[in-house]
Amino acid sequence: MSDITARLSTALADRYQIERHLGEGGMATVYLAEDLKHKRKVAVKVLRPELAAVLGAERFVQEITTTANLQHPHILPLFDSGEADGFLYYVMPFIDGETLREKLDRETQLGIDESVSVATAIADALDYAHRHNVIHRDIKPENILLHDGRPMVADFGIALAVSAAAGGRMTETGLSLGTPHYMSPEQATADKDITARSDVYSLGSVLYEMLAGEPPHMGNSAQQIIMKIIAEDAQPVTARRKNVPPNISAAVATALEKLPADRFDSARAFAEALANPSFTTRSAGPSAPRPVAAADPSVRRSAVTLTLAAVTVLALALAAWSWLRPSPPPVVTRLDVTPRAGRVLDPSGTAVALSPDGMRIVYVGEAADSGTQLWVRSLEELDPTPVPGTEGATSAAVSPDGDRLAFTRAGTILTVPLAGGPTLTIADGEDPAWADDGTLYFARDQIIYRVRVGGQEPEAWTTEVDGVQVMPAPLPDGMGLLLTVRRSYATQSRIAVVGPDGGVPREVLDGTMARYAASGHIVYTTADGTLLAAPFDLQSLEPGPPVSLIANVEVRGSSHTLFALSGNGTLLYQTGAASPDRELVWVNRNGEADPIDPDWVGGFGRPALSPDGRALAVTHDGEVWVKRLDGTPPIRLTFDDERIGHPTWTPEGDSITGAGDSSLVTRRADGSGQAVQTLSDPRGAVAPAWSRDGTWLVYRTNLNMAGHGDILAIRPGVDSAPREVVATRAYELSPALSPDGRWLAYASDETGRMEVYVVPFPNSDDGKWSVSTTGGETPRWSPTGRELFYTAGDAMVAVEVTTSPTFSVVASRELFVDERYSMGGLHPPYDIAPDGRRFLMIRTVETDDAEEEPRLVLVQNFLEELKTKVGN
Repeated sequence: MSDITARLSTALADRYQIERHLGEGGMATVYLAEDLKHKRKVAVKVLRPELAAVLGAERFVQEITTTANLQHPHILPLFDSGEADGFLYYVMPFIDGETLREKLDRETQLGIDESVSVATAIADALDYAHRHNVIHRDIKPENILLHDGRPMVADFGIALAVSAAAGGRMTETGLSLGTPHYMSPEQATADKDITARSDVYSLGSVLYEMLAGEPPHMGNSAQQIIMKIIAEDAQPVTARRKNVPPNISAAVATALEKLPADRFDSARAFAEALANPSFTTRSAGPSAPRPVAAADPSVRRSAVTLTLAAVTVLALALAAWSWLRPSPPPVVTRLDVTPRAGRVLDPSGTAVALSPDGMRIVYVGEAADSGTQLWVRSLEELDPTPVPGTEGATSAAVSPDGDRLAFTRAGTILTVPLAGGPTLTIADGEDPAWADDGTLYFARDQIIYRVRVGGQEPEAWTTEVDGVQVMPAPLPDGMGLLLTVRRSYATQSRIAVVGPDGGVPREVLDGTMARYAASGHIVYTTADGTLLAAPFDLQSLEPGPPVSLIANVEVRGSSHTLFALSGNGTLLYQTGAASPDRELVWVNRNGEADPIDPDWVGGFGRPALSPDGRALAVTHDGEVWVKRLDGTPPIRLTFDDERIGHPTWTPEGDSITGAGDSSLVTRRADGSGQAVQTLSDPRGAVAPAWSRDGTWLVYRTNLNMAGHGDILAIRPGVDSAPREVVATRAYELSPALSPDGRWLAYASDETGRMEVYVVPFPNSDDGKWSVSTTGGETPRWSPTGRELFYTAGDAMVAVEVTTSPTFSVVASRELFVDERYSMGGLHPPYDIAPDGRRFLMIRTVETDDAEEEPRLVLVQNFLEELKTKVGN
């Protein structure tokens, strides 16, 4: 290892582990490194010492930051930059592929279609950057990476950053910006006003080389090349490769014009010319069409005069007709865009999304190998396609330019190009939402944060209130923020607003997940799935009277509603699934069922058997009921003003412990007395589980809190505070203690999909075992502790285990598969009889009535409906 490499390794040791030297560039030395925080390979590029010596670190980092927000599928993103021990460096993804230069060195010329495809992709990236006021200034084959056949532009904006940071002193470095063969004439003459047309020239030079085998201007020295660029026209590319189509030759010639004003006015125009077979220009060379001989001048003038007069009269008539004719309002149309089988919405996903123009639909769907991923469907296509790199996603939001997605995976927010590409980790959090300036807002630790993608650390944007803040929705032009305040899963959430400077949220309406519409309204839902709209004043941040618009919109978790509203006023929503009646049944190990009470049906959830197996507790249509299994009628344990969710029995079998509002409460199972608070936790407390001896109480925090559903434990009456048992960035669900209290089973999505794990209890750091390997959730122990059960899709799985002297899996087998039984979810929807031979389960009641499946509905021109039904 060289002295410089060793010094660099030491300087960056806390963030990056330098592995090896990759090569040299015009401005930087490139190293392969391991990103220690995110466990990924990166390319660390260090500016040459003579260049860094005349640049200020502070100015360089300031300028390079302006390019860090470029997010495009054909632009290699900037991960990091800074100064360490005198080194100025920047960090980009490591692409295991080759550069266009390496490909050209090997093949000399590329196929015409391949060349045009590469140039078109780069033009798209340039057009995106130019629209964001960033010019590359150094387009060349060395800066174009080929990754799985997809071209990506590297070092985007680095030349600009270096130039700006040098403050006009580039000549002192002995370096020039741009590579001579691909420099535009204005770069070659050191023109200070470099525009986007300079990049068009450089791209034209790169395409020329891909087609002809060498750049348009060659020479024995950089000075000779620069003189030719300034003084000589490039030879038509057809002179070197006759099979190049005329329109492509013409487009290349136009891109290589000496005067910027004679070139294409944008990279997009260059790409369109490449795709247009009829494009021609006088600069195209011999392939361009020649003019037809002219007619007699006097005859031509007369014909032209008459033609112009007729055209003028017709134009005036058409204009007057169009001005006087009233324009019909846009038609509100509703389309069923439900994905076909195999591309369905995943039931655990919490979001659908739309591109700003309403032309692309994004949703959380099922992955091919189980788990979830994001899917995107263009309205120009019949079917959606998966977005690579989004496996395990549970939510999504489309960037204001429509090019990138922000999504949540295992409690972390990432971004990815909508067309697929490298993912960029942003921050820990949930519910990402883009503002129109590219800022991301998200929920974390009960409040709302914001962050510039690729910029500074996230900053808290709201202050704490009595409740959990989720689902941020930025208002236009930085006017403020809408958000949802949730106090429990059992009560209606509230919509709140904060002003342009953040601060304390002010609650204004009952509802959840408000979104601003360009018509001057906010659209939101209530817990029962009603979509409403209300006029909204952006100055006072006050809503007007709401109006109900659509019923039966899918709501998940009391605060996440499956609807999206695009900038152009397109609405997307999923209808709620029809809720069939369910019944409680005993199920043997073969999957055969016997109803417990055929007359007792409804919306059951989370059943729990008493320790002696003689009674059960279950949620039924939102309330907790207790039923003895001797045939006596059930009794209602809770009422509207006293909600207890997730019921479980105390070890004595005489009381029920359940989840209240950020607390665990216990109430006698016969309904007598009042509920007593057992534990309070500001992070929320759900899914309680007692140890058999009553010493320990295990529970899980709410999913949107810090840790995203950590598992904690406390010894009531002994401990002053709970201790963390399993606390990671992933979701931890369904905690279950073994009968002897020595082992804890739970489900986690730490690998990108839910699997079942076991750890020692309470000292969980002493070991960890995987119980499932191809997906699993909702674990429960058998009464003997020698078996562990879990669900996998529609299957019930039994795992034989040993726990002495340590835990190990002996054998696993699938007991039965039946889609009629409730299986997965956040909490086990089943329990096990004391004899270990039967399961208490919830089964859908079979009827002759066809159930209506959920539908994904797209409403175009929805703003017209708002104006008509809601008013201003």
